[in-house]
Amino acid sequence: MTKTALVVGASGIVGSATAALLAEEGWTLHGLARRAVEQAGVQPVVADLQDADATAAALADLNPDAVFITTWLRQDSEAENIRVNAAMVRNLLNGLPRPTAPRHVALVTGLKHYLGPFEAYGKGTLPQTPFREEQGRLDVENFYYAQEDELFAAAARDGFTWSVHRPHTVIGLAVGNAMNMGTTLAVYATLCRETGRPFTFPGSAAQWSGLTDMTDAGQLARQLLWAAETEAAHDEAFNIVNGDVFRWQWMWGRIAEWFGLEPVPFDGVVRPLEEQMAGDAGVWREIAAREGLAEPDLARLASPWHTDADLGRPIEVVTDMGKSRRLGFTAYQPTDDAFFALFERLRAERLIP
Repeated sequence: MTKTALVVGASGIVGSATAALLAEEGWTLHGLARRAVEQAGVQPVVADLQDADATAAALADLNPDAVFITTWLRQDSEAENIRVNAAMVRNLLNGLPRPTAPRHVALVTGLKHYLGPFEAYGKGTLPQTPFREEQGRLDVENFYYAQEDELFAAAARDGFTWSVHRPHTVIGLAVGNAMNMGTTLAVYATLCRETGRPFTFPGSAAQWSGLTDMTDAGQLARQLLWAAETEAAHDEAFNIVNGDVFRWQWMWGRIAEWFGLEPVPFDGVVRPLEEQMAGDAGVWREIAAREGLAEPDLARLASPWHTDADLGRPIEVVTDMGKSRRLGFTAYQPTDDAFFALFERLRAERLIP
């Protein structure tokens, strides 16, 4: 029988990759968003998750076998992040009709579970790397914890199974996404090539020299589906990364080569992208007009603040995948290939020249 899924945030980096994989596997798909978005094989469900009544009305006729929560709303403070994002999960799970058959709900959070929220990012006492799922919560307020608590409470009430998925920085395609390192770097490289500026690593010495990892959106989607369909993975939290590790001093050269640029080695000075790209909106509009690009608004493609947060960390960040590996999840994705595949898609969809 055909299974039915509700993908919350189906047009985002993670949600679109998840929807594409589920469509390949023959699932019937519903995609919830605040505005209707046309996606192949996805039936739109329009609702603002901050509005409990409207959410319940929009979901009244759905009884999905699986729900994938892949969205959040960034706020000005962690207290507001907690209030808004916990309410969104609560309104979603309260608004769904009670399951009449087995149901699985997957929640995507991230490594800020271990690193802390943006307000306290990488500060205080952090668990040792590689991060492992059994390492407890930090003694700080964190909207990921609030989202988890809403998930756990609804599961206890309604009897569905759950999984939590903690990716590192996600590589994938979505326009207007708040956290989008891959597209940000592609746009930055394009601007460097256009203006003759050096392709300068923007981050810290720790990130340039230390080991790190990342998560391709397709890799995350595969784990989401695996957890939904694997009984041993139910009611568990999982880290999810590509399976390789690298140093940015190597990856920076790989990305530069793809764009035909010379990489500028880190020289001990942090040069944030938010500063480097501050005056580039007009230049990008000129490039977009000349090349016939689909998106002339630089702010909808690049998120320099988020890339700076990741590449500016003063600590090494490496993630352990042993838990899901032991249970049978064996997918692997080389990170440089993930970047290159994204760049090809950006070019094919006329988002970069």
